[in-house]
Amino acid sequence: MTSSDSAQQPAAQKAPAKDPWDLPDVSGLVVGVLGGTGPQGKGLAYRLARAGQKVIIGSRAAERAQAAADELGHGVEGADNAECARRSDLVIVAVPWEGHGKTLESLRADLAGKLVVDCVNPLGFDKQGAYALKPEEGSAAEQAAALLPDSRVTAAFHHLSAVLLQDPEIEQIDTDVMVLGEARADVETVQALAGRIPGMRGVFAGRLRNAHQVESLVANLISVNRRYKAHAGLRVTDV
Repeated sequence: MTSSDSAQQPAAQKAPAKDPWDLPDVSGLVVGVLGGTGPQGKGLAYRLARAGQKVIIGSRAAERAQAAADELGHGVEGADNAECARRSDLVIVAVPWEGHGKTLESLRADLAGKLVVDCVNPLGFDKQGAYALKPEEGSAAEQAAALLPDSRVTAAFHHLSAVLLQDPEIEQIDTDVMVLGEARADVETVQALAGRIPGMRGVFAGRLRNAHQVESLVANLISVNRRYKAHAGLRVTDV
């Protein structure tokens, strides 16, 4: 083929860009919630189960987890943390920051191969209110990734009001969920899970190295809530 013939050949067509809102069907996933007896975990478990998701609450004591599950209804089950991790496809970590590292270290084998969603906010409190803490690894999510080398760690669900999540009179939670992670497929799975809750939307917000400022923003929201007697959330505009 001559150079002139080559010039006349049509250029290879580029595949169209993937629609960022084309998210997977996650309705069949079993979702575990570690720390599911605490306000945030319990609220998330309730909302997801109410939306039709199969949910298992995890706690250090199986009896305590089952009691919380019975209270929530909607088919929620309770188990100890290890069983919750083993039986779930996706596991939300909603434990207190003080027990975050120890809990995850003890569940490393049970969480192997799982998609883990860390929603823990490292915060301190003094007379001036809430303030952000910075873990040695950079963030709670990065600590989780370091402790769980055989899991796929993402970060999401940081900015949700436990009061709103647990209120059965509220039909929709009007907020966006910032989702961070290393693999696009994992991030999209978590985005889709957030979207199962009416009024909620999952928005990609970067890689795990950017998790610290997302976790820290909760300190600002606590200040907003105290000043305005509110249950503030976030909306990302123009996306």
